[in-house]
Amino acid sequence: MATQPVVVDAALQQIGAEKIASFRDLRVLAWDDETLYASCGYTLLASHPKAETVRWRVIGRFNPSPWRRLTSLNSLSYRLVRDGFHALAVHSSGNLIAAVPGAIVTMHGDDDEFRISHLITRGTRPLHITATLDGTVLLGEYFDNSQRDEVHIYASSDGGMTWNIARTFPKRSIRHIHNILYDRWENCLWIFTGDYGSECRILRASADLRTINEAVAGNQQARAVAAVVHESGLFFATDTPLEQNYIYFLSRAGRMKRLLAIPSSSIYGCLNKTGMFFSTMIEPSDFNPSREVHLFGSSRGAEWNDVAKWRKDGWPMKLFQYGNAFLPDGTNNTDLLAATTIAVKGADLVTTIWRTSKP
Repeated sequence: MATQPVVVDAALQQIGAEKIASFRDLRVLAWDDETLYASCGYTLLASHPKAETVRWRVIGRFNPSPWRRLTSLNSLSYRLVRDGFHALAVHSSGNLIAAVPGAIVTMHGDDDEFRISHLITRGTRPLHITATLDGTVLLGEYFDNSQRDEVHIYASSDGGMTWNIARTFPKRSIRHIHNILYDRWENCLWIFTGDYGSECRILRASADLRTINEAVAGNQQARAVAAVVHESGLFFATDTPLEQNYIYFLSRAGRMKRLLAIPSSSIYGCLNKTGMFFSTMIEPSDFNPSREVHLFGSSRGAEWNDVAKWRKDGWPMKLFQYGNAFLPDGTNNTDLLAATTIAVKGADLVTTIWRTSKP
């Protein structure tokens, strides 16, 4: 059992949250209905946390290079070389598709080992992986791209076993792809790109990627990674070091509303059956001087509470990662909220699970 994170007590009471468990050296990755997936190094675990006691079982493993097996055993070296699983999608067939440094790995539903299905040749990994209702799995290229080369969306139609280029952004149109989200209410995709000027876009695409239209574009307030697809529309948080960051709501009719100023960039958001949540990342700039990670929550998106906060630890952030709170992808049909903090005081690589009632 790990130490408890620093919590904003008044806000915690307002959302009716109860901390039920915390664990060291676990990183949450994704929900699949009522199952929560997390990783410990290159081992994937799952829990069905209905009861007050959260129990984990080993689901499978990826066998990395020998040096990564060693670095993943220590939290500082794990942070330094960005070890472990970084994203996970659950396919309707039972296959699990994940991002590890340098590769996409897939585990067949009746297997217990992840195997490389796609090598990452530019950058080290996508930020997120998503699956659509028809079983297509999608990821967008995320790499430095200083030359502004073309950028690809890759898709798999066989449960993550093989991959093909599904759509290409031409040269000098974007820097990279931050996220792709599936919208089950409209059977469409939301694509988020960055980083500067007209490269910053929130795009609405058909599920087959044949049509893509701009929803928000052209400035730093369209630069986003974290988003939550809701029945009423799209909630997203900006990710810019150049301006004040905010949480926004984009309605189904295309109207955008600014909801909340947040102290720094956000790259993770999630939804449970009681509300929605966004975390912030410690990435100091002239506009974002904060050295605290914050977790914000809302029941319906109108009123927001500062639920929890953590201060940055003393290790250099460019080497040992920015302080952050990872929130899981996927569909969460429980009243639980899971978050993993990293590079913060007293809660480095600690996963905390709360039961919430009214964010």
